[in-house]
Amino acid sequence: MNTAYLPLKSPNRARWIIWSLYALILLVAPLMFSSSLAMTMLSQMGYVIIICLSYNILLGQGGMLSFGHAVYTGLGAFIAIHALNLIGKGALPLPVSLLPLVGGLAGMFFAALLGYVTTKKSGTTFAMITLGIGELVASMALMFPGFFGGEGGITTDRMVGKPFLGITFGPQIQVYYLIAIYCFICTAAMYAFTRTPLGRMLNAVRDNPERVEFIGYDTQRVRYLSFIIAGFFAGIGGGLTVINFEIITAMDSVSSVRSGGYLLFTFLGGATFFFGPIIGAVLLVLASVLLSELTIAWLLYLGLVFLFMVMYAPGGIASLIMMNVRVARFGLLHRLWLCYLGLAVAALMMLMGGGAMIEMIYHLQLNAALGPELKFVGMTLNAKAPSSWIGAGLLLLIGLGLFELVRRRFVRVWDRVQADIETEIKRKEAL
Repeated sequence: MNTAYLPLKSPNRARWIIWSLYALILLVAPLMFSSSLAMTMLSQMGYVIIICLSYNILLGQGGMLSFGHAVYTGLGAFIAIHALNLIGKGALPLPVSLLPLVGGLAGMFFAALLGYVTTKKSGTTFAMITLGIGELVASMALMFPGFFGGEGGITTDRMVGKPFLGITFGPQIQVYYLIAIYCFICTAAMYAFTRTPLGRMLNAVRDNPERVEFIGYDTQRVRYLSFIIAGFFAGIGGGLTVINFEIITAMDSVSSVRSGGYLLFTFLGGATFFFGPIIGAVLLVLASVLLSELTIAWLLYLGLVFLFMVMYAPGGIASLIMMNVRVARFGLLHRLWLCYLGLAVAALMMLMGGGAMIEMIYHLQLNAALGPELKFVGMTLNAKAPSSWIGAGLLLLIGLGLFELVRRRFVRVWDRVQADIETEIKRKEAL
């Protein structure tokens, strides 16, 4: 999506290649991973990509740190599930394939309703207002059980109405391709928004709101209109959630925990690049489905990853990718392979040693009744044996030492590579 750094002569050609690959991945993904678990995860990735991209309209494009984005996803989902139940009763003549648009319109409505007050302020005040609105809506879930369904939520059946071309949305593969179509269209629409005058002005409001006001634009109106657009796409993601799971609960849809998840993984993916939230959405599903099944300490690992990303790569994974794409464009990436290999080996050693110690601590605190032994990446550890602790500690320390040595070497090589790139750029400018 950020094609300026790609080694292609024509930006338009680069965009066509990228978008074609994106469509191809969405098309063939269920053919490559055909298990029921993989199909479920792919479906979740599809609509989470839409939600994270919609959140990035606020965070990455507009510099608006929101702690309540799940409100518009969740409310759009609740309106959509009520609409789907009406379709099942024959009271609403609407095909199921258009149900996400109902969620999108609902998200847009609530964003227009609540966003006018929210976008009156910016910065920290904006963030606190969104947090307050998120808590307000979450607390209303038990006050209005007729709408939110109480603690049990609301269930539905997506196999309603007359089948169109044999599509009933019973098989998960049909649901996936519906989500994939919406995912591609919404991704393209949100990318197009970034190229519009409103999208460009939103960037200007993020970077220098005083200058924007000086040239005659209303910064609050720019934020408000963008907020409404973000709410629309968030609602579409909520509508797709309804079709995928056939159940919506307030705890899982409008809570501050859900909003925090969108914030966390959008940042990890890279909020400063358009494709960053796509990476973050994939990581969100992998963490919540796979990592949570592998270890009960998955939130601790996630917090550590977030901490290190903030400290060493605040631009997210997308920024790391684009920096290396720039190096590859000048044909210098081969200088870094040995350093990357060394960093990977050292990081793996640290992860193995530190992870073993974390798992043993959790085992002693939560699973002591099961005995002192536990399985960790194919190995058997004894949480009460000194040898297991000594071995894990040594592995962690060796990994830390090796990582520091390789990191210093990497910094020197990286600086030389960047200097050579700058020299080459100046040489080309002089010609």
